[in-house]
Amino acid sequence: MADSVSRAGLFASLRGLLGTAVALLKNRLELLGIELAEERERLLALLVWGAVACVGLAAGLVFFAVLITVLLWDSNRLLVLGVFSALFLGAGFYAFVMTSRLARAGSKLFAASLAELHKDGAALAPEKTSAEPSDRQ
Repeated sequence: MADSVSRAGLFASLRGLLGTAVALLKNRLELLGIELAEERERLLALLVWGAVACVGLAAGLVFFAVLITVLLWDSNRLLVLGVFSALFLGAGFYAFVMTSRLARAGSKLFAASLAELHKDGAALAPEKTSAEPSDRQ
């Protein structure tokens, strides 16, 4: 009789453990899905606002360069065109360097999920006991 009670208790305990593990996995997968959706929205907004900024700044710079060139047409038109060409090329090179640096840096996608999984692993890992001998003599 005691054997069947302990066996039923063991199965109930295993069932509870399995239920907890499934709930934990479900929560982690939901967190991953939420982070993925947030990252997708962030990247889309970044692309849209970046494109708008690039078009606006490029058009403004071109019109400003044309204005200065027209104002100085009679005296220093070649100098003005050379200076603006150097400025535009320098800005383009700087933007290229910054873009490549950002691309190499990567994103922090799933950082919260990985941190939670590390905490879960640490909580489930057996505790290390320090069995160091004492220095009594």
